[in-house]
This record gives sequence, structure tokens and C-alpha cells, in this order.
Amino acid sequence: MLALADPAPEEPDEEVRALFGLAFGAAEHFAEMLVAEGELRGLLGPRELPRLWSRHLVNSAAVVPFLPARGTVADVGSGAGLPGVVVALLRPDLDVTLVEPMERRVEWLDHVVAELDLDNVIVRRARAEEVKDRYDAVTARAVANLSKLVRLTAPLLRQGGSLLALKGARAEAEVEEAKYVIKKAKLEPAVVHEVLTVGEELTKVVEVRRPKRG
Repeated sequence: MLALADPAPEEPDEEVRALFGLAFGAAEHFAEMLVAEGELRGLLGPRELPRLWSRHLVNSAAVVPFLPARGTVADVGSGAGLPGVVVALLRPDLDVTLVEPMERRVEWLDHVVAELDLDNVIVRRARAEEVKDRYDAVTARAVANLSKLVRLTAPLLRQGGSLLALKGARAEAEVEEAKYVIKKAKLEPAVVHEVLTVGEELTKVVEVRRPKRG
């Protein structure tokens, strides 16, 4: 019996090209690297490759409208570089730190940063709770439920800084479950932003902000 061929990777359309704009060439290179090495390195499953752009790259871009006008961003549990690398490509004016505890993933992120010549990015091997720096924004995707995520990331937020978590259908339920944790961390109540991305996909970005002093 013949083995079925692996499904072909998704091709970006004109809307995707427009979304990434000047960063499209680098985003395409990043996608090619993920296709070539993502499964081999255990970063993405084989079923993810046919929807690499829509499910991962475009989805990651949904946090970009909520990033600060300037400053620093930490992407915790960066893994394959999602959304951190996409953030760095679309906002080269921001200083982005990719925080990842696993050595083999850190090696991958170092490889991506060098290959894409991302001079606004540093890779840091650490758990979120080991990081003592403060940031204007913290991003996270598929790291933990919101209650745990708030506990991990609240200490990383500067005054006025915000956690931006990419979430799925359970976003509102997670917000409800995390209400006490958010209040205990002295953060403002969470806001769920519904983002209609390219291809009419609905993505939810949960924003939890530390109040500005005074």
C-alpha cells in the first residue's frame, strides 16, 4: 500500500502579504524554516504545517495592535517563536526578549534570530518566574491557563504594562476563573479583544494591565 504524501504547506495569499507588508520576506523565510525543521525539532506537529500561516503566523500577528507605542516586550514560553518572532518582525521598533526554558528550543530561537538578522531580539533561557526584569508588554501563546499565566507574568509588568495572551474559545471562561488571581496581583480586570484576522478567523487576545502609578 502506498504511503500518503505529507500535505503541502499553506501558501500565503495577497491579504497575508499585505498584513506583513515590508516584513513579509522575513516572515516567509521564517515559515520556510518552520516547514523544514519545525516537525523535526518537535516545535510543530505534521498536521500544523498545512495551516502554518493562518493558524500560527497570522494568529500571532493578532497581538500587534495592542502592543505599546514604544518600549520592551517579553514573549514567555516562546517555543517555536510564536508570537515573539512575528512581533519582532512587525514591530522592529520594539525590543523583544524571547523567554524559553528548554535548551533545544533556545537553540532554535538563536538560529532564527541569526538567520533573520533580528537585531531587536535577544533570546533568554529561563522560566518566566526566574526573570527579574520589567517590561512594557508580555506576550504568551499556548503557555498556560490565564490564572497560571497571570501568576507567572504579573511580576514582569511595569506600571502601565500589559499581558497580552492569545486564547481560543475558552477565553471568557478563563477570564472568569482568573478574576481573583488578577485582583490579588493588583492588575486591572481582564479585557477580551476579538480580532477578525485575515481569512475571517476569529482570534481572541486577553489583555490584563498593571495600572499606572497615581
